[in-house]
Amino acid sequence: MSSKLAWDDFRLVKAITDHGGLTGAAAALSVNHSTVFRRLGQIEELVGMPLFERRKTGYVATVAGAEMASLAGRMEEDVTAFSRRLAGRDVAPSGEIRVTTTDTLHLHLLLPIFAGFRREHPAIRLDVVIGNQALNLSKRDADVAIRASDTPGETLVGRRVATLAWAIYGRADEEMAAETADPAALYRCDWVALGDQLSHVKAARFVREHVAPEQIALKSSAVLGITEAVELGLGIGPLPCFIADRRPGLMRLMPPNPDFATGLWVLTHPDIRHVPRVRAFMDYCSAELMRHRPLIEGGA
Repeated sequence: MSSKLAWDDFRLVKAITDHGGLTGAAAALSVNHSTVFRRLGQIEELVGMPLFERRKTGYVATVAGAEMASLAGRMEEDVTAFSRRLAGRDVAPSGEIRVTTTDTLHLHLLLPIFAGFRREHPAIRLDVVIGNQALNLSKRDADVAIRASDTPGETLVGRRVATLAWAIYGRADEEMAAETADPAALYRCDWVALGDQLSHVKAARFVREHVAPEQIALKSSAVLGITEAVELGLGIGPLPCFIADRRPGLMRLMPPNPDFATGLWVLTHPDIRHVPRVRAFMDYCSAELMRHRPLIEGGA
């Protein structure tokens, strides 16, 4: 017979026990008095014994009734504990996030942000994939992409957190400072440039279109490579402001060029944007990158 009992039957018996009668139980369960009376009779018929003694002072549980009420209490506690665990998981998300970005952004901008995120969310692990080629988020090659682009992809969702500025830099010395007095003379200097692998970058196109090939002393497939080359005096060249402005060995030779600028995005796939760990990561990184906008946008 007990197999025919429902969870609501246990709740009803507990409510009558807690309130000492049908009226209080009906109010607690948001039903009317007659419903409680009728259902109690059905439950007692199912279990084959009375669950309450009817007294002038109210309803007093029998041994069987007290046992049902006690079991209902334990079930409520289990449900409450389960709800708390679910809520805790939402507040403190966990798991792994695969992030794709470039070596330049990773080393000079994102690592401190990742460290701060880990301090706030120690249960989330980061798998960072470095590369200049964008991974396919639709195929789940990565969960989140932090990239510089003017065409981030129609199938992705996210935020444009800043505009990544570039300018022409040279080694910080008196000779180079003299060159800035005559901008046309800069095109007679030796240059360093991004290699063919990064020919799509706006700054790379500028050098290709404005600087004679014989003036290009060195090409590199890495932004970090040309940064070091400029600082060592191999030539002048376009660099991201957030890197070059923090190097005392470099100086701007021209203001940031709007034609070099690209958007800086934090992106994910629509199917996983509401996953708690992804949402927490994107919110944190977006806020931190926006806090660094003056540096990223060349306003330092």
